[in-house]
Amino acid sequence: MEINGNSNDVLHIVMFPFFAFGHISPFVQLSNKLSFHGVKVSFFTASGNASRVKSMLNSAPTTCVVPLTLPQVEGLPPGAESTAELTPITAELLKVALDQVQPQIKSLLSNLKPHFVFFDFAQDWLPKMADELGIKSVYYSVFVALSTAFLTCPARVPQPKKYPSLEDMKKPPPGFPHTSVTSVKTFEAQDFLYIFKSFHGGPTVYDRILSGLKGCSAILAKTCSQMEGPYIEYVKSQFKKPVFLVGPVVPDPPSGELEERWGNWLNKFESGTVIYSSFGSETFLTDDQIKELALGLEETGLPFFLVLNFTANIDVSAELNRVLPKGFMDRVKERGIIHSGWVQQQHILAHSSVGCYVCHAGFSSVIEALVNDCQVVMLPQKGDQLLNAKLVSGDMKAGVEVNRRDEDGYFGKQDIKEAVDMVMMEVDKEPGKLFRENQKKWKEFLLNKDMQCKFIEDLVYEMKDMVKFSSN
Repeated sequence: MEINGNSNDVLHIVMFPFFAFGHISPFVQLSNKLSFHGVKVSFFTASGNASRVKSMLNSAPTTCVVPLTLPQVEGLPPGAESTAELTPITAELLKVALDQVQPQIKSLLSNLKPHFVFFDFAQDWLPKMADELGIKSVYYSVFVALSTAFLTCPARVPQPKKYPSLEDMKKPPPGFPHTSVTSVKTFEAQDFLYIFKSFHGGPTVYDRILSGLKGCSAILAKTCSQMEGPYIEYVKSQFKKPVFLVGPVVPDPPSGELEERWGNWLNKFESGTVIYSSFGSETFLTDDQIKELALGLEETGLPFFLVLNFTANIDVSAELNRVLPKGFMDRVKERGIIHSGWVQQQHILAHSSVGCYVCHAGFSSVIEALVNDCQVVMLPQKGDQLLNAKLVSGDMKAGVEVNRRDEDGYFGKQDIKEAVDMVMMEVDKEPGKLFRENQKKWKEFLLNKDMQCKFIEDLVYEMKDMVKFSSN
């Protein structure tokens, strides 16, 4: 199986993310960039997600979606094939379904005979299967390297199954690099303990990730040394295998126009004055959080566009009436919009009136803000978001994190106002001045097309080299 730069052979990769669109999207973005470089992509996903995935992929003749038939699992609603349709508890059953598709995956890989399979955190069984079939396996981490370094490296659990305590999780693991991340708050450490829980008798998230990272041929990280040098080196030292970097995978500019009603509303305000706030389609704020966030945005005195999402089958207007403070909508009607449901986020962030993005610190959202001249205010809710916020505010110094209470993560309206003021009002004072300067630097770096393209070219080169190496 010789393949090199001058060969007519086409590098063939199978993409196999977990069944959650927060995972599927980065795999799609990478697929699109690789297909532009002549790589053939077969994209595995549950049949219920296939049409949406197909619409997200570039229509390259070398790219195809391979639908998987999920088995019926007790407790998993028929037809539910991504976390978007499920509660967090029911979503755990998707891992049970995933484990049961192994024979189907083996059969598909045997027939397709790709050079590589890129897989996600939940498929801990895949490296062994790929190895038996003579296929290279690449663990594609859609999380920042800080997340892997802090949470899911061997040093975190030195003795098998002797999982860390809450106090242990507040501190970095042994040998962790000296950076701005020296500890986390109690409520954050509590959230991290989720990765050590077993559901339905299956392996914990930590054990799945460790098996995948230890068993794979190489690790691929959605980051770069400019952003995360010390954490990347730590991950390399922990796993002692190749770590390829694909860069932060900057999204392509959006196509089409912004919906007229939103464009007309945004056009009423001066350049860089509107706050846009959204927390993604699968993050739901509590009643208290909605109330304090709304009041905090009101107190800034700036115009704002707040997107709030709720679980399925909720009467949104009744819910907003119940949760929002009395008289709030009347007070802000000239300068505030509260919307529920999908909006053209990239178009909104790119609008000249928008100058601040209050978000959950999903890393793709942070990148979208940085490339669009938006100051970033982060209110992380769970998991890797908590560490993304530390990376962006502490190491990159490109955004501000809302101050929260140690034990339970509570924040009040004043905490929201102070964070927004820091990057929108106190522009000549530190640290707001530094955050704004750094946002410009990171924007320049992220929009450097040659540099971003080189990440993909280097990855293709490394993969071709690995395949050639293995066949000699």
